[in-house]
Amino acid sequence: MSTETIYDGLNEIFRDIFGDETQAVGADTTAADIAEWDSFNHINIVVAAESRFGVKFSTVEVEGLKNVGDMAALIARKQDAARR
Repeated sequence: MSTETIYDGLNEIFRDIFGDETQAVGADTTAADIAEWDSFNHINIVVAAESRFGVKFSTVEVEGLKNVGDMAALIARKQDAARR
């Protein structure tokens, strides 16, 4: 799956969770950039990403995510590993 496809999917997830069709996230987007991104919505993002991309994140992996770019890279790595 391409990086562009991953970001398209993440943008759909964020738009759905935050109810804002204009919401756009990029590699450097963090929780500090979105007022409604609290711990509850963080869980919703993680669960939605796991479902959308067919991956499973460990607690350690989730705790290590510093921005949306980290999540996109983790999704790509997990999908690559699953194809091997």
